[in-house]
Amino acid sequence: METHETVIRRGFGLKQEILPLLQESYHSSLIERIKTSNYELQVGCLTFCLAEEFGFCYGVDRAVDLAYETRKRFPDRTIYLTSEIIHNPRVNTKLQELGIKFLEARQNGSLKTEGKHAFDEIQKEDVVLIPAFGTMAEELEILKSKGAVLVDTTCGSVVAVWRRVERYAQDGFTAIIHGKFDHEETQATSSRVTQYPGGKFLVVRDKEQARKICDFILGKVGSEELLKEFQKTASPGFNPARDLERVGCANQTTMLSSDSLEIAEMVQNAMRERYGETELPKHFRHFDTICSATQDRQDAILKLARSKVDLMIVVGGYNSSNTGHLCEISSEFCPAYHVRDAGEIISRDEIRHKPAHKTEVVVTRDWLPAGKVKIGVTAGASTPNRVIEEVIYRIVERAGLSLKD
Repeated sequence: METHETVIRRGFGLKQEILPLLQESYHSSLIERIKTSNYELQVGCLTFCLAEEFGFCYGVDRAVDLAYETRKRFPDRTIYLTSEIIHNPRVNTKLQELGIKFLEARQNGSLKTEGKHAFDEIQKEDVVLIPAFGTMAEELEILKSKGAVLVDTTCGSVVAVWRRVERYAQDGFTAIIHGKFDHEETQATSSRVTQYPGGKFLVVRDKEQARKICDFILGKVGSEELLKEFQKTASPGFNPARDLERVGCANQTTMLSSDSLEIAEMVQNAMRERYGETELPKHFRHFDTICSATQDRQDAILKLARSKVDLMIVVGGYNSSNTGHLCEISSEFCPAYHVRDAGEIISRDEIRHKPAHKTEVVVTRDWLPAGKVKIGVTAGASTPNRVIEEVIYRIVERAGLSLKD
């Protein structure tokens, strides 16, 4: 029987028992049919071209499986999730329907609710699911102190990044993390740095911010200007003159890989210019920490977008980082529409979507051209095949066609 120290990571061996429920909620016979038809589907004047890599990745699959197994293993226990298990509204709604409770959303990097910590309501007999993004180190310690059973669904690729930045901190290197500071994964990663004495980090949003770090390294800007830029995304007590002498690059696993690599190269070149080639290893480290599934999906969408599709439909939650990047890649080659689900296909004339590089959802008219149209389709790593299927069905319906056409 589990003790209060139990942290479960491998599941309960109940996959076969929960498989029918998973199939009912997430499986798509249409998507399987398209995959066996050279990733294409012809419906009247519309041709749907499916990316060769899309949708649920291994880490997401595992997280969802563990959540369903947990409900099966503990049918009478109160089960909590510290935040969304993945960034997909369909999946999170399904878990709520299973009776899994979501703790309050994060505010400024911590879980707070009405002056209390959201973990206050957790009791020893409860079960707590840690999402695929992981949780902050200090929050994990609080959870352990509660004595509840912890089911850790953190993706292995995320854990690999944690190990990398922990090594940086242990060796006296500041972690420069390419990521979105308010994203659960980046908050969890940065917390792994500061759990070590003297551990420091900077979270870098994009190449423009990275350039400012490089300018400081090369003496082109001062500490005050740099701290103003990173006042909300640097570790406490950050001192640029001291903490940017030795740096190691890492990244949120779902960032655009080309940007992460370019940022690392920018910092490396600045360090090389300042300290020289011989001294560079003493001042700079880098290991590519983009996960393979993210890279595969980005490579697949690049290949598809280059194949002369007329437009691209990218399916996934609006707060999904990796889905947003797929839309950004696509938009370089053709009109790209990031939609949450089938409900965003309003009509043949109107589509609700989140444009590339934007935060607001908009409605665009005349999105589906007349005549023969080649539509590329992909989905973020948190998107079930069933949702992709529903989007295709809705487009066909709104175009006045039928899958029998």
